[in-house]
Amino acid sequence: MAISRSTYGTRRLAIVLFACLLVALFLLPSQSQRLLQYVGGPLGQILSVPLAAFSSVDHGISETWNAYLALQSVQEENRQLHRDLELLKGQNNQLRESVAATRRYETLLNFKQQSPSQTLAAQVIGRDATNWYGGMILNKGESDGVRVEMGVVTPAGVVGRIVKTNSTSSVVLLVTDPNNAIAGVVQRTRDEGIVEGTSHGRARLKYIPLLSRVQAGDRVVTSGLTGTFPRGLAIGGLTQVEKSEGDLFQSAEIEPEVDLSKLDEVLIITAPYEDADSAQKLLQEIRGDRKKP
Repeated sequence: MAISRSTYGTRRLAIVLFACLLVALFLLPSQSQRLLQYVGGPLGQILSVPLAAFSSVDHGISETWNAYLALQSVQEENRQLHRDLELLKGQNNQLRESVAATRRYETLLNFKQQSPSQTLAAQVIGRDATNWYGGMILNKGESDGVRVEMGVVTPAGVVGRIVKTNSTSSVVLLVTDPNNAIAGVVQRTRDEGIVEGTSHGRARLKYIPLLSRVQAGDRVVTSGLTGTFPRGLAIGGLTQVEKSEGDLFQSAEIEPEVDLSKLDEVLIITAPYEDADSAQKLLQEIRGDRKKP
């Protein structure tokens, strides 16, 4: 009860003092002005310290917030620039691939125009997963005129021969496969032999005459004696000649001219020579003449 009376008395005293102050301001303007100036100077200095501190803190917070907003804007701009850069990189890679493909097609076209053989362009769409050097799949098949035993080449040289076909695709047995065999001839010595694949991704020229002077560095090309390839297509270079005592023939290892692991487009030889039909008819006529008594 005593506490309530004390509080009530304090409130009454504050109200009375405030009322007296107002009366003094209105009734004694000049005196009150000097009084306020006298009191306001020290009071203003006292209040200026926390007000300045508050203003400084507010200014710092404002600058920090603006810096944060600017940083967020810069980060978003950097992210957008990064996305644009990745997009440009992708487009640049596509353009480079297009240019490379165009150059390969131009090389194939020039070879096709200069070759005496009838050829068909095809793309590599798959490889034998169990034997990288064994075979690959092309996007041309029987509906395009592709048949088993047709030769496959690039402007650099021999790739292999067709061993299986369906209506839309075909399988190529590479020149480095052990099951492949192509008639070849050494350009320098004109010695003939059979080119077969090896188990370690190269090829070997077999049945070289024992007295032949073939040596490492000699080039091997197709002999043209079979209907698969015309004469003179590059197969590869000899890297090592082997001649064992007691053997009837020599053999030599060949480094293939074509990098078979990096092929994208090839040419299928549909006829070794443009006039293959005429040559076949002439051969039949010769055989017919020989049979006559």
